Amino acid sequence: MKIGLLSDTHGIVEPAFIALEMMGPVDLLIHAGDHYHDATSIAASLNVPIHAVVGNCDSRLEGPEEKILEVEGVRIYITHGHKYNVKMSLFGLYNRAVELRASVVVYGHTHVAGYGYTPSPGCPNREGLLMINPGSVSKPRDEGKYSFGVLEITDGAVKPSILCL
Repeated sequence: MKIGLLSDTHGIVEPAFIALEMMGPVDLLIHAGDHYHDATSIAASLNVPIHAVVGNCDSRLEGPEEKILEVEGVRIYITHGHKYNVKMSLFGLYNRAVELRASVVVYGHTHVAGYGYTPSPGCPNREGLLMINPGSVSKPRDEGKYSFGVLEITDGAVKPSILCL
C-alpha cells in the first residue's frame, strides 16, 4: 500500500497537486492539518480515500483533531501536532502515540519535513515508533524546501520517504 502525506497547505492547493503527481499512484492520502478544507477539495478531485485532521488554523468543528488508522496491520496515528507543542519537543506527541499503541505518527505544524524512529514499548516495528512530518508544500520553513511524504507498507513493514518539489 502506498500512502501520500501532506500537511500545512494553508489554502494553497496547487503545489499539493504537483506533489500528488510526483508521488505517482497512491492508495490513500493523509493530510495532517492546517486547512482541513484543502484536504476535502483535494479529495474531490482524486479517486482515493483521504484522511485529514484539523490544525491550529482550523476550527475544531471542521473535523477531528486526531485519527487512528489500521492499514495492513500498521497502526497510524494522525494529528497536526500543535496540541503537543511539537515545535519545542516531540515528547508529548511520543507519549500520546505510545498511549494509542501506534506504530507510525504522521504530524505537521512545524512546516519542516523529517522522520525518525524512537524506541517504544510494545511497538511492533523493529526500529521503534516512526514519527514523520511531511513538511509543507505551500509555506516551508526549511530553507524553501517545499515537501511532502510517502509511506509504503508491505507485509507490515513501513518504508518512509520525504520528497521535495
